[in-house]
Amino acid sequence: MKNIVILGATGSIGINTLDITQRFPERYKIIGLTAKSNDAKLEDLIKRVQPKVVALQDENAAQALSKRLPKSGPEVLAGQAGIIEVARLSEAALVISAIVGSAGLLPTLSAIRAKKTVAVANKEPLVMAGEIIQREAKENGVTILPIDSEHSAIFQALNGERHQDIQKIILTASGGPLLGLSAEEKTNISPERALAHPNWKMGPKISIDSATLMNKGLEVIEAKWLFDMPPEKIEVIIHPQSIIHSMVEFVDRSVVAQLGLPDMRTPISYALGWPRRQETPAPRLKLEEIGSLTFEAPDPTRFPALRLAREALKAGGSAPAALNAANEIAVEAFLRKRCGFLDISRIVEQTLEASRNRSLDSLEDVLEADAQARETARNCI
Repeated sequence: MKNIVILGATGSIGINTLDITQRFPERYKIIGLTAKSNDAKLEDLIKRVQPKVVALQDENAAQALSKRLPKSGPEVLAGQAGIIEVARLSEAALVISAIVGSAGLLPTLSAIRAKKTVAVANKEPLVMAGEIIQREAKENGVTILPIDSEHSAIFQALNGERHQDIQKIILTASGGPLLGLSAEEKTNISPERALAHPNWKMGPKISIDSATLMNKGLEVIEAKWLFDMPPEKIEVIIHPQSIIHSMVEFVDRSVVAQLGLPDMRTPISYALGWPRRQETPAPRLKLEEIGSLTFEAPDPTRFPALRLAREALKAGGSAPAALNAANEIAVEAFLRKRCGFLDISRIVEQTLEASRNRSLDSLEDVLEADAQARETARNCI
């Protein structure tokens, strides 16, 4: 029996994780859940899995939930301190880190410091503080398992391989719902159109990141830290069918790819069962029904976000944290119709140009760089 905590339980990763774990009640026990503010949805999850402890970032929502639950229900904690406490539960063997955005940094780092195996579904902690997180993981003997479909594919392809034999990592990108449009055609794109991903069902923030290709830029930065790879050995290729989830080329020119239908339950299942594989409810891949797989290089003029992410990674220091912070602010503004789709990358670029790049020697440095970049991005808007 493996005791599991899910940070960000009401999102798509959390819901899919529960779908798998409830199919194997003899293997998994959910002991902790957290959410941002959706107390009604969290209450439904509590009824399903009966965790020991839950936490809501929103203190008012936590108070409302606590009043509705029976005395025999779980302990309800509130605020960031409550979420961190759930992330550090002593009985937990695995922590699923699925809190969207920079809000996932402190809980993820807290789980690592508590010596928990961490399965990371959110890119932002490694983008913001990759060096610090990997240093803490090494010092605490913690394994970081990737849930993101692309990084899970790479993790699987590298199983049993020597690091020195890697020629390059190839991240695949669907291109999102606006792939065939020119920059001019994207000028008046609505949030509803940008959210309509053809292959994946994701939350709004990651869906917009997929449309701008910032999602892939963040994955390039994450891959650098997860797999200890120099940026020049990490490539991106657009693959609209989302069947090949990523590839690794080795020095002998062999290319190993992981394939599957676009269903997040496959990489989640791999992380849950690691180092063993297990059955999943995901449908089987039938290549004869897919017919053909296509690929193209990403056009930097149509997807400036990918260029900006690479520039931030090359600059190092606080640049990736500033990139992430500015993108979060810009995406939120677009979803609220306070800026246009093309403005997202412009706001990020203006923020990077206005931000002073400096070394990040501590968590406090990361948080300060994040806060300053957010303020700069708001001023740009």
